[in-house]
Amino acid sequence: MSATTTARVTGLVREFSGRRVLDGLDLTVGDGEFVALLGRSGSGKSTLLRVLAGLDDTAGDGVSGDIRVPGSVSMAFQEPRLLPWRSVRDNVVLGLDRPDAAEVVDRSLAEVGLDGHAQAWPLTLSGGEAQRASLARALVREPDLLLLDEPFGALDALTRIAMHRLVLDLWERHRPGILLVTHDVDEALLLADRVLVLAEGAIVAEHSPGVRPRSTERVADLRRAVLSELGVADDAA
Repeated sequence: MSATTTARVTGLVREFSGRRVLDGLDLTVGDGEFVALLGRSGSGKSTLLRVLAGLDDTAGDGVSGDIRVPGSVSMAFQEPRLLPWRSVRDNVVLGLDRPDAAEVVDRSLAEVGLDGHAQAWPLTLSGGEAQRASLARALVREPDLLLLDEPFGALDALTRIAMHRLVLDLWERHRPGILLVTHDVDEALLLADRVLVLAEGAIVAEHSPGVRPRSTERVADLRRAVLSELGVADDAA
């Protein structure tokens, strides 16, 4: 595998009780590349993330294909999944085994704007603050590949905008490869270098929104194309 490739999947097949969710899927995420994956509910997006994160039993029945993720991996979910009986700081440091863990955690919390909430309990955080803590927990491990499973889906519109800016800022600062799973076409076109469409278990389309800041006309054209590929008519959009 190329040294500039953070993840590569070739011919991935994943079945559950005889139902084929992923069917010969091919995917590459370059080093430092931001990729977004769109697809209808049940299309296998989260299944793919679980395979890449090592959370799926890829040695069991119903799995075949070549999966290569040579570096470290972190994942942030739609729900922050913070332990309510631990402080924000203790949630972020959980499982981090390195001599400078305290320093790294403090720096990570500062980067996501939570340095003043290190000792707070998760239940006292807003939705956006909790998701920031989740991102800090993922980034503190300095991953080569960051997997984002609809991390903004439960946030209100203004908080989502703030989180988009934060994620882009963190990505530009640390440059992990990112694979973002989302249902939001506009979100994908705003954030990603490449936008992939998943249907019937395979990648059926790929789009490059272009350099930032992005042309409104270019984004509008891509939006229409992606919605069509997802089976959404122009008038419904």
